[in-house]
Amino acid sequence: MSDCFVCQKHRGEIDVPGGAIYEDELVYSSHGVIDAAKSDAYLGTLFVEPKRCLPGFGDLARAEAERVGWLASRLAAALQRCEGAEHVYLFVLGAHVAHLHLWLVPRYPGTPREFWGRPVADWPGARRGDRAEIAALCERVRGDLRSEAEP
Repeated sequence: MSDCFVCQKHRGEIDVPGGAIYEDELVYSSHGVIDAAKSDAYLGTLFVEPKRCLPGFGDLARAEAERVGWLASRLAAALQRCEGAEHVYLFVLGAHVAHLHLWLVPRYPGTPREFWGRPVADWPGARRGDRAEIAALCERVRGDLRSEAEP
């Protein structure tokens, strides 16, 4: 049993707002968690994580890499269709958790150019939501994924 935060999340030991959006034997996806110091989060921040605990993108086996890429693509498309994102950023930061996790972060219409990219969630007018709003977004994204073909 790993004490890795991401592994704990996969095992259901960490409360994830909205629950798993997608999960199979290779990958797991969910919305970003709410910081304990806040009551909300930037809406649409989604994670794609391999189930296997590994530190970097280059450590993925071929099947894992294909599934991670497929899921990131499907989630980005869902954020555009369901949530009206005009662009979806993809970040792999890996500084705080040694379990690979991709961040999909939408940019919504009206976001000032100076907040494009990594600071998108810092804009004071950014779309933020509480647990109920996150759960509703997750359900819309799950519904969109169900309408797509499985890998």
